[in-house]
Amino acid sequence: MSADPVTAAEAQAIDWIVRQRAPDFDDWDGFADWLAEDPGHAEIYDALASLDVDLAALPPTAPSVSPANDPADDNRSTPRRWWLGGAVAAAIFGVVALPSFDLSGSRDVIQTAAGEHRTITLADGSRIEINGGSTLQLDKDRPRFARLESGEAMFHVVHRSDSPFVVETGGTRIVDLGTAFNVVRADNRIAVAVSEGIVLYSPDRAKLRLVAGQAIDARDGDTQPPRIRRVDTATVGGWRSGLLVYDGASLQTVADDLKRTAGISVQIDPSASRLSFRGTLVVDKGSDRTVADLAALSGAKAERRGDGWVVSR
Repeated sequence: MSADPVTAAEAQAIDWIVRQRAPDFDDWDGFADWLAEDPGHAEIYDALASLDVDLAALPPTAPSVSPANDPADDNRSTPRRWWLGGAVAAAIFGVVALPSFDLSGSRDVIQTAAGEHRTITLADGSRIEINGGSTLQLDKDRPRFARLESGEAMFHVVHRSDSPFVVETGGTRIVDLGTAFNVVRADNRIAVAVSEGIVLYSPDRAKLRLVAGQAIDARDGDTQPPRIRRVDTATVGGWRSGLLVYDGASLQTVADDLKRTAGISVQIDPSASRLSFRGTLVVDKGSDRTVADLAALSGAKAERRGDGWVVSR
């Protein structure tokens, strides 16, 4: 039984995937118009954007075509995944390595190891940069939605007034109004910092409006809205370039950040649990310089223990 032929929409989706990976691509309006033409376009695009998962299971080459056969007949009898694994799929992989997803029904779960950084591009052109030690969940049925289960991510959202982008983390919702913002979820702590535009934090409860240069720190169970603090927009999401800036953070918070961002293991001794840190850390993969700066600037001492460090008073 022959498979369905490849549709025009599938060919167009692949063309968009390839074009968007070009450094000078700027036709996001055209892409948005294409998505709006048909509700099925976003679903097709999402499926093809996860193509690397399917291609990993494909044989390295497609079956050869006998010259004695009619090419048209061969095309009709070739399964769709062979077509995806042929010249067009090769063109995609020649431009970009697409993200791998663990599929569970309509939900995509992206997990990163400590020190691993990943970037994904959504169907609407929005980007999510994911720090190490993080778990992010997307939903194919809700293309303008993401849930940060744990860890850290920087969101660069394409604004659509008719469809706000929603980030859920813990029991909180963050609603985008066209912006770039960083979100941390660690244990029972949530931190949000905005570098561009505006977000609404917990619109059903706290009803906080954060603009560029503002941030909040909250904990599960807080009865009062978190206090808004000022931040330098240039430092928001600084983990992406190996720069971590703090203004009175606990040493445990810094240790958590170092674990996510660079895989550096730092244990905070109880004697130093009440110390705070103000200053800037340049993340060093070797960890020596970074941990030495952390100890020196917080009035503590650092000792190497196995593959990690212990910081004590």
